[in-house]
Amino acid sequence: MISAKPLESPRSSFTLQQEGVIAVAIVALSAIVSLINPDFLSANNLLDIAVNTAYIAVAAAGMTMVIVSGNIDISVGSMLGVCATIAGELARNGVPVPIAFAAAVLAGGALGAVNGLLVAYARIPAIVVTLGMLSILRGGLILVTQGRWIESLPEAFFFSQRSTLGIPNPIWVMVLVSVLTWLFMKYHRLGRAIYAVGGNAEAARLAGINPKRIYLFVFIMNGLLVGLAAVLYASRFTAIQSNAGQGFELAVISGTVVGGVSILGGVGSVMGALLGSLLISQIGTAAIFLKVSPFWLQAVQGGLILLTVLVDVLRRRRMT
Repeated sequence: MISAKPLESPRSSFTLQQEGVIAVAIVALSAIVSLINPDFLSANNLLDIAVNTAYIAVAAAGMTMVIVSGNIDISVGSMLGVCATIAGELARNGVPVPIAFAAAVLAGGALGAVNGLLVAYARIPAIVVTLGMLSILRGGLILVTQGRWIESLPEAFFFSQRSTLGIPNPIWVMVLVSVLTWLFMKYHRLGRAIYAVGGNAEAARLAGINPKRIYLFVFIMNGLLVGLAAVLYASRFTAIQSNAGQGFELAVISGTVVGGVSILGGVGSVMGALLGSLLISQIGTAAIFLKVSPFWLQAVQGGLILLTVLVDVLRRRRMT
């Protein structure tokens, strides 16, 4: 039987090295910015960075599965906006908040299923499918809302503004999702199959794995986690803007790829994506403390993606 082993183990030396580099970068950036502005290391600011990271990291867990499988989803920003709007509209119109939140998560899963079906069974490249979905959802959201913000939300809606045992709720959700997804991908048979398909889809097929089902599964899981991220995002603010999630896809993909998840598939870990998301969020906060234009953040994100992909391509060339 032909082995469906991925190009490298998800805990390969490269991935571990990448995660180590990101961890060092987080510590170094904290030290440098704190020398200029000591308030950067205050407890309140560190908690704020973690909360800002939470919804990005939750979506990055889903993006990790998609990219490891050899695909990509650039529609997550629009999906987040749609799911956040669904949660807000339902809650504002008297639907119990838990049901509104569940509807947002399920809506994300449904949108992910559409992407997955088109990629797996219509055989349309993922970047084409999700680019089209990005435009459809964003344009549709603006048409439906007419640019109006969702306000007058019930008090019970603001889950992300509350804490449990002194720790903000989004941090608990981020840690739980990251740990469970990491364990799933590392130890569960289906999680290992994602690595196998991303590493060599044909070898995985010959080993008895159905790549189409894997593609559908990862897109559905990605959609569900984007829906959960939308709940964390929407419940943090007193109003939901009509352009919610704009630029979110860049933050999620940046955090995932910078964290060591190979854009070529088959390699990476959720913990690396978590660290990458934390670094991206930290850079944004550091820019505020250093009074640097926020427009530089997108340039930095793009530069980090290109640098990481270049290193990954060069590493794979050395392997062949």
